[in-house]
Amino acid sequence: MVHIRFSRAEFDALEMAARSADMTVSAFVRSLAMEGAGVLPFLAEGDRAVFGLLADGIRAIGGNLNQISRAINTGKVPDEGDLTGSIKDAHGVTTALASELAELTRRAAARRRGEGA
Repeated sequence: MVHIRFSRAEFDALEMAARSADMTVSAFVRSLAMEGAGVLPFLAEGDRAVFGLLADGIRAIGGNLNQISRAINTGKVPDEGDLTGSIKDAHGVTTALASELAELTRRAAARRRGEGA
């Protein structure tokens, strides 16, 4: 048994988070503590691989946007296709990232409730 002190505002926020996860406060805190201690992995191996690929995509987009910015700063007009392509790439990667984060959140909530994700 562990005793933890929370301020009233902290405990209210904790109760609300536990309720939204459809869990008791004890089960919610226990699941967070186990993840934080590394006993339960926060990200599965597949999640790490997907987020690694998305991070690579974000780095590549950043490089492209940096080159476009340098061209503009030196008075060169970037090719319209380069601009359009970079914007489409950024949109695609951010959309995929948002989708992966939403799915990760859904699975984590299900796992905390003891459901099969």
